[in-house]
Amino acid sequence: MTSRDSEKDTDYAAEVAAEQAYADGLFARLDDEIAQARARLDEVQANVDPANPKAEALVQRETEYHGLNERLDRLALAQLGLVFGRIDVEDPTGDGDNPVAGAEGLDRRYIGRMGLDAREDNYRTLLLDWRAPAARPFYLATTAHPEGVRTRRHIRMRGREVTGVDDERLSGEAAAELPAEQAASLRAGVGGEAALYEAMQAARTGRMSSIVETIQREQDQIIRDPTRGVLVVEGGPGTGKTAVALHRVAYLLYTWREQLSRSGVLIVGPNRVFLDYISHVLPELGETGVVLSTVGELYPGVRPVAEEPMLGREIKGSEEMVTVLREAVRDLQVVPGEARELRIGSLTLTVEPAMVKTARTRARRSRRPHNEARGAFAESLITQLAEQMAQLIGADPLGGENLLGAADVDQLHDDLAEEPVVRDLVEELWPRLTPTGVLAGLLSSRAAVDSAARAYDEETRAALLREDGEAWTASDAALLDELAELLGEAGERDDDPEEKAERRRLEAAQAALDVLEGSAVTDNDDDQFDAEYLGAYDVLDAEALAARQEERDTRTTAERAAADRGWAYGHVVVDEAQELTPMEWRAVFRRCPARWMTLVGDIAQNGSPAGVDSWADTLEPFVGSRFRRHALSVNYRTPSEVMEVADELLSRIDPEAQPAEAIRSTGIPVRRLPAGTDPDEVAGDLRRAEPERSVAVVRPGSVGDLKGLEFDHVVVVDPDGVEQASPLGLQDLYVAVTRATRSLTLIG
Repeated sequence: MTSRDSEKDTDYAAEVAAEQAYADGLFARLDDEIAQARARLDEVQANVDPANPKAEALVQRETEYHGLNERLDRLALAQLGLVFGRIDVEDPTGDGDNPVAGAEGLDRRYIGRMGLDAREDNYRTLLLDWRAPAARPFYLATTAHPEGVRTRRHIRMRGREVTGVDDERLSGEAAAELPAEQAASLRAGVGGEAALYEAMQAARTGRMSSIVETIQREQDQIIRDPTRGVLVVEGGPGTGKTAVALHRVAYLLYTWREQLSRSGVLIVGPNRVFLDYISHVLPELGETGVVLSTVGELYPGVRPVAEEPMLGREIKGSEEMVTVLREAVRDLQVVPGEARELRIGSLTLTVEPAMVKTARTRARRSRRPHNEARGAFAESLITQLAEQMAQLIGADPLGGENLLGAADVDQLHDDLAEEPVVRDLVEELWPRLTPTGVLAGLLSSRAAVDSAARAYDEETRAALLREDGEAWTASDAALLDELAELLGEAGERDDDPEEKAERRRLEAAQAALDVLEGSAVTDNDDDQFDAEYLGAYDVLDAEALAARQEERDTRTTAERAAADRGWAYGHVVVDEAQELTPMEWRAVFRRCPARWMTLVGDIAQNGSPAGVDSWADTLEPFVGSRFRRHALSVNYRTPSEVMEVADELLSRIDPEAQPAEAIRSTGIPVRRLPAGTDPDEVAGDLRRAEPERSVAVVRPGSVGDLKGLEFDHVVVVDPDGVEQASPLGLQDLYVAVTRATRSLTLIG
């Protein structure tokens, strides 16, 4: 080793030690914040008198308790790589918090997963949250556009230990000394090569990694895009679409925290495996108030339990199902084929089909959902019955006008409305319906399907049928959601114990108010004027009083949103968005009335028979042409050796598609093994050679569960079989081969 090399090693060790000292100071402050939060949490838990729990005190306690727990979660998660970067930025005004010693006009900014200040030093910034505007040059700076950055340092950490640093000189004289290859990469917008290379070479663990340390310029522009409408992010395999979407969520929660903390964020993924894969990324970024769901689980309380043939998925995904479901509901609005007799006391009333038809027309013309139109149906039918009864009991024996007046007929109406036989008749002819009941009944009945889908051919009707109507599939969720819109609220049921309890609670509260009002002061010592007294009954109604006795809802925004079908989310992210069907898009857009969404996808990877062929056509019914598109152009994940195979498939899928540029190579060529080779043996060899790395074996029909995932080694069995397994088999094969981050083996 030369003396010059020795000096470099000594200088490098000194830089690492300096960063370790700085990190130790940050962790000391973080530990102090955690200790203070825990101490306050202990106080909150102890500061409640169980014998005298006041409602206001309980609410305040619960609010602070959950807030402290949330803060402790954020502080604990922030320790995972607390600080990862540093920039020295030009600061001509000298307003920066951390002037660089010996370098006039430079401000030093440390970048991390959360912000930390020195409160004792006028809140001087010690660590910038990566989402803060002042941190943005860390991601944007290149030699072509340095953004005022002289030096960018990537700080590598393992736990609380600084393991290394990598510097990039982006402006000034030192920038000209960069190796040509590194300078070219920086000019192209690929920054932090050492950190990026390390991240890309790391073994896949089965969980998605944060890219907060290695966000690139084109990714940062999407993450911080100020669009308050629909944003479409397109990109081929390996371009980081999902990571960009998740970091955008974290950025939006940071920038619009007050709004989104109340309304919540929904992330829709292609399958539960994918959601588990990404689940720890957002908490690691410091955000936990997010709902993760597949599109098949969007309807609360229903989970898919069965698979469905592709034809069934295609039909259920078609917007034509709106008509089929509407007809299925109308078929349950019954007009009897012949007259019915009702015995009311000593009288017999006749319910003619024409009377029911009149009531049905009245209800349908209200243009209200089925259950909410039930009142109009009952009102019309009972009015007709009351008039019939008036004719029977009020007829003048001498032939004069009816002896009953309008008030008498109204009383007959009210009496009939309470008659069990009348209520049973209304329930029979215009029943209260639930989405699950209607859909299960439709899909398990040949007669119901033939009637509701009478405008469609035999193949379509047959594809909708199944023996067990409640054997839910993923495509049923959107249909249940549509039915919920068609049916509306079910209304109060006489046999619903919760609604009975609610009525009793309100009745008890009203009784309490009645007692208060009855015992109000009536004596007045001053008879010169009428005194005014303000009692509880003047400022509090029964519902408000009853509400004071109910248990407060202490669930988080995410928990409440996940349980409420009608919840309006502040922002919605859809990953693998090209998979959604027209019916599923209707369900997703209902959950975001503000139309503030991030849609991430690649049409070339569409494996859904009713999925997206064109973003413009798909979004037009919801937002017209008012959406913005971004395209990611760099493939960071997939090796160039694998992309040679993938690009050939892409040219067959879409000859006009422009593949993303693969920037890494593993030097491992794609292996092609003969049919009959044991794939498990191949996978076993790969695992033994590199035990720390993941291996996936892909067979025909198994591609759907791989969407959005990545593995070090991928073994594809029978590529021709994968391609021929479905009308979209070529896209499935494209997805399968591009899951590999290190090597690809094709068998057959």
